[in-house]
Amino acid sequence: MKIYIAPGKGVGTTELGAFDAALNDSGIANFNLLRLSSVIPPNAEVVEIDSIPKIDGEWGDRLYVVQAHYETSVPGKEAWAGVGWVIDESGKGLFVEHEGESEDFVRTSITNTLNDLQKTRGADFGQIYMMVEGAICEEHPVAAMVTAVYKAESW
Repeated sequence: MKIYIAPGKGVGTTELGAFDAALNDSGIANFNLLRLSSVIPPNAEVVEIDSIPKIDGEWGDRLYVVQAHYETSVPGKEAWAGVGWVIDESGKGLFVEHEGESEDFVRTSITNTLNDLQKTRGADFGQIYMMVEGAICEEHPVAAMVTAVYKAESW
């Protein structure tokens, strides 16, 4: 199983419009997103890319994701989102997602949370990986997101 992870950012006249533009930027705007928690199943491979490749699915299909997104409409403020993960040699692992107003906050939160999740499970999955995206609100609302895509299903 390949899990694709990609960033996205967008600008709109509202924060929701900016979020939709970020969905479009990452290639998943026309799906209904079903957010998953934190578990990466065995035999998975996490693939980092700039934009999600064409998904085998139709308009409105379900899309299973782990996603972080953050929006702001305050000029001068930043929007940051990130997904971090650990994965062992068998392909099983954990995802976490964090959002905030600074890159440092998001990166630190991802690292601390992944360490917590491993400690809770009495496991060491190895190296921590992460992808983060940010945007600065200049005049119009902005959104930043990172999405890990599992698969699409029709209704």
